[in-house]
Amino acid sequence: MSQIALPLNWPVADGDEDFLISDANRMTFEHLKRWSMWPVAATLLTGPRKSGRSLLGHIFVRKTGGRLFDNVEEHDEETLFHAWNEAQEKRCPLLIIADLPPPAWQINLPDLRSRIAATPHVTIDEPDDMLLGSLIVKLLGDRGIATPPDLAEYLTPRIERSYVAVQQVVDILDRAGLSHHRRMTVPMARGALIEAGVIKRARNRT
Repeated sequence: MSQIALPLNWPVADGDEDFLISDANRMTFEHLKRWSMWPVAATLLTGPRKSGRSLLGHIFVRKTGGRLFDNVEEHDEETLFHAWNEAQEKRCPLLIIADLPPPAWQINLPDLRSRIAATPHVTIDEPDDMLLGSLIVKLLGDRGIATPPDLAEYLTPRIERSYVAVQQVVDILDRAGLSHHRRMTVPMARGALIEAGVIKRARNRT
């Protein structure tokens, strides 16, 4: 399962196999699998953008026939209120995706605020080392770029541990591969990321 949204000029994978699972998202994934056991027929999912939360939401809807409110802060509160009530009446699961839970997500409608307070909340964390390396390899592969076995091991301790950083690194390495017209190597990746200011050049020891 793909953990990150690709740029608009690249197709976004949406199959189950495209969502990569690690400790950063395992509990959330398992919670969504057990939707029939939820105390209420709704869940609030929060996490960083580009963390695969939208992909996971679409997979969830496809698997359960439920309803999705993605980027919920942009939706009308009355509409969400009625959708929450309908989910309880029909026992058809509702997944709500937000950047942050209340009170960071400001809800003005009191009745909706009380319902969200009673809704189970799960989150996707920033990527751990395993997920960070796997994402880079997966996303480069989605672009047709084969990676050497030691690339993920080289990059993982050297780049910021965030989904945004993964996207930035993939974009840089993609451009480097196109400009060099040859297969990706660790030295090529190192040079491209140093030039872009993503990693620092190692100091020579005297």
